[in-house]
Amino acid sequence: MELSANTRALLDAADRANAAGHAAETERLLNEARHLEPNHPFVLSAVAMNHLGRGDAKQARELLDRALQDESKAPALWLNLALTCRSLGDAVGEIGALDKALALNPHFFLALLHKATTLERLGKPKQAAGVFQAFLACVPQQGMSPPLQAAIGRARKAVQENNRSLERFLQSRLTAQLTAQTPQQRDRFIDCIDVMLGKKRVYTQQPTFMHFPRLPAIQFYERDEFPWLDAVEAATNDIRNELLAVLAETKQEFVPYVSHPADAPLNQWQELNNSRRWGAFHLWREGQAVTENLLRCPKTAAMLANAPQPKMDGHAPNAFFSLLDRETHIPPHTGVTNTRLVVHLPLVIPPRCGFRVGSEVREWQPGKAWVFDDTIEHEAWNKSAEPRAILIFDIWNPYLTEEERALVGTATEAIGEFYQGEAPYSAGL
Repeated sequence: MELSANTRALLDAADRANAAGHAAETERLLNEARHLEPNHPFVLSAVAMNHLGRGDAKQARELLDRALQDESKAPALWLNLALTCRSLGDAVGEIGALDKALALNPHFFLALLHKATTLERLGKPKQAAGVFQAFLACVPQQGMSPPLQAAIGRARKAVQENNRSLERFLQSRLTAQLTAQTPQQRDRFIDCIDVMLGKKRVYTQQPTFMHFPRLPAIQFYERDEFPWLDAVEAATNDIRNELLAVLAETKQEFVPYVSHPADAPLNQWQELNNSRRWGAFHLWREGQAVTENLLRCPKTAAMLANAPQPKMDGHAPNAFFSLLDRETHIPPHTGVTNTRLVVHLPLVIPPRCGFRVGSEVREWQPGKAWVFDDTIEHEAWNKSAEPRAILIFDIWNPYLTEEERALVGTATEAIGEFYQGEAPYSAGL
């Protein structure tokens, strides 16, 4: 049932007067609205809530019952009835009215909030936490009033307390079983529980160029899946010495790793774009050997020759010494394609350096390589007073068959050929 424009204006003015604490003006405006449309459900509801505010819950209940006889599909009226039932001490009626409101609009965040607080009051904190979680998922994040901000804080606290209780309960049930697992199995299962408890986010692959379906989204791969890394790590000292020799000659040979046109829409790179604070000494770059640099680093070149790197004209392999300056942060970003993985071999690692992939944070240890999926959001930082240096190179994703690798290579080269000379921006990092 539609309100007339005049009646709607009167009800809006009454709301403002009530919010300002002008009781007499509120009463006057409501009486005018009731004179225009005495039996309209929304007029009756507004008058009812005014009675409730004055402590007359019984009269408010009678008016709302009348309103709902003519307009039973308005969630706001059921919410008003629930508030009235709360004042009357009718918990059953209160929950029933809230359920009616939510049946009409399951995303009605005010009804979710009131249902959660009602369940809390009735001594059902676990059920209340679930409803609070739904409220947090539905409440708008912009333009929140102070009371709504306080309600959000209360909801978050209730959810967190419930999760802590659940975590303690699960620990009491799982400790013995977890002790019998391998460290890798245990860590993987704990990650599962941490996500369920809201302690960690779920990160997905978000390549900036090519996504190959049905490849696992693994943040850091298990070290024993790549036995050839033994040879990489064994060459650490030789590789580090070659890096240090390059640095001793001139640091200026390290070019900015991030180098995009000024008009490229890559806001997260504003501070590092065309900056040597994150510098690269390229050995292979987009499928092209940087011959002069490889000749200066023969032992590094020999190691790379034995790595399972992808080979695509104009695209891969890529390998470079990465120099991250002191007090520098590489912002969260994702890589080009999940058809490849990325290897880090730490070489010069001062304290207070770290690396995050998805929900997992690690610290580099000199000579200890790792493999990760760079299409999962990742970031790095060097909070020390010295540069950090690592060797970075890409490898094929081991879950691709030889035939699939060949298809990826052909498609990638063909895309490059199609856009030759006309691609406005780089595909990504």
